[in-house]
Amino acid sequence: MFYAVLAYHVEEAVQSWTPDEDAALMKDLLDVNDRLTREGKLGPAARLGATAEAVTLRGPGDGMVIDGPFAETKEQLLGLYVLDCADQDEAIAAARDLKRVNPSAVYEIRPIMLYLPGAKLAAS
Repeated sequence: MFYAVLAYHVEEAVQSWTPDEDAALMKDLLDVNDRLTREGKLGPAARLGATAEAVTLRGPGDGMVIDGPFAETKEQLLGLYVLDCADQDEAIAAARDLKRVNPSAVYEIRPIMLYLPGAKLAAS
């Protein structure tokens, strides 16, 4: 079954990291990503842009586009992983590996009920 692992963090804390601190954390996270890829578990993963650049579409009909942050929580959704795991326990174990290298993040693990991989995207 596919699971979404949603990575939440206090955005201001992430933006306060020096380039070296950010690169060190990304190296550790990519080590976990590489292992999950070798195990055939990791699907798409993304680090999202700043919430200040986000918009939200909500409301009836065509909806209304609303500028800016969309969550009323301390943490914002800053990234996500799609994992192919046998069960929730295996997905939780993978999220714990991510948490070990990024301990101040919060990871939400949610089953994916419909997975449509779409076109392959080129890395930019």
